[in-house]
Amino acid sequence: MKFIVEQDKLSSNLSWVSRAIPSRPNHPILSNILVDADAENQRLNLTAFDLSLGIRASMPATVEEGGTLTVPAKLFNDIVSRLPGGEITLDDEIGEAIVTLTSSSGQYQIRGMASEEYPELPSIQAGDSIHLAADSLISGLKGTLFATSPDETKQVLTGVHLKVQNNTIEFASTDGHRLAVVQTENLSETDPDEELEEFEVTVPARALREVERMVAMRSGEKDDSPVIITLRFDESQVIFELGEQRLNTRKLEGAYPAYNQLIPHQFVNQINLDRRGFVGALERIAVLASQKNDIVKCTVDHVNQQIALSVEAADVGNALESLPAQISGDEPKELAFNVKYLLEGLKVFNTSEISLQLNAATSPVIVNPLGGIKMIYLVMPVQLRN
Repeated sequence: MKFIVEQDKLSSNLSWVSRAIPSRPNHPILSNILVDADAENQRLNLTAFDLSLGIRASMPATVEEGGTLTVPAKLFNDIVSRLPGGEITLDDEIGEAIVTLTSSSGQYQIRGMASEEYPELPSIQAGDSIHLAADSLISGLKGTLFATSPDETKQVLTGVHLKVQNNTIEFASTDGHRLAVVQTENLSETDPDEELEEFEVTVPARALREVERMVAMRSGEKDDSPVIITLRFDESQVIFELGEQRLNTRKLEGAYPAYNQLIPHQFVNQINLDRRGFVGALERIAVLASQKNDIVKCTVDHVNQQIALSVEAADVGNALESLPAQISGDEPKELAFNVKYLLEGLKVFNTSEISLQLNAATSPVIVNPLGGIKMIYLVMPVQLRN
């Protein structure tokens, strides 16, 4: 095996592929990256697979002699990322699974392992496939990934639920305390005579964050053509493909909660606020709220058209901030929130104004951006105790 590749291309792709390397591999070869030099297509392919998440990156290279080999991911990535820009030559001519890296600054040798034992990425033969506009996919992920559960015991809640229809993609995520739902247009070009069958799947948040990185890498290239992602799926696997790049992941098993039943459709109160002003006040008051379980009390002043945010942290201090608002209705007067949940939702909005729609002080509160992305963010208030 012998090939020549640009350092910046190799480094960026190595960095991304390495994210599928398990922190505690149950087999030594899983801590390695599979390097495949394809002489016929003049491509270099890199693969990492932890038996759940798999990433394959492909890039142009001058392949003088094809072949495959696996090399330690961390060592390989650390060396390549520190080499100067320009061409790097890799070959294993000295045998014994030792690869030699030659750059303008010098030469390095890394001992690898033969590729025969490296597990293959699962393929989908009889499954379905759809095409998604990358902009729509990323917009939906940005508005939902933050609300997934980090608790692995909750399984299906650790992912984002995707519902794909003919012209829309709906994304939903919840950790049991809040719910984020985003609906975007599917802008990919489809055959107007071909009706897309509705499709639902729950994908692990970890895999979707890598899909975001895959799209970001493509966005950095000088190419103005629309970015389309192909999504292939069967009963157990989901594959995202963008050009030559590919990401495999297992689907999350289990029925996703019927989240639409949780969203109220009638409200007795609506509060419109300047988003930046609200975020700034919450960030300041969160300093003291962190001393009291992150709870902030919100007092609605219908007469003076303002809301007050307050925290009383015993033995530490207290805080009070007031904000102008457009308030309709006259209930409730007081409610409380986990300030972290509010901030995380507000920070993914891209509009200057937001609305809070309320019923009783203990009923779900809906936070919406006014204009921009079509998003619903549901937050459960905290019960106030005298």
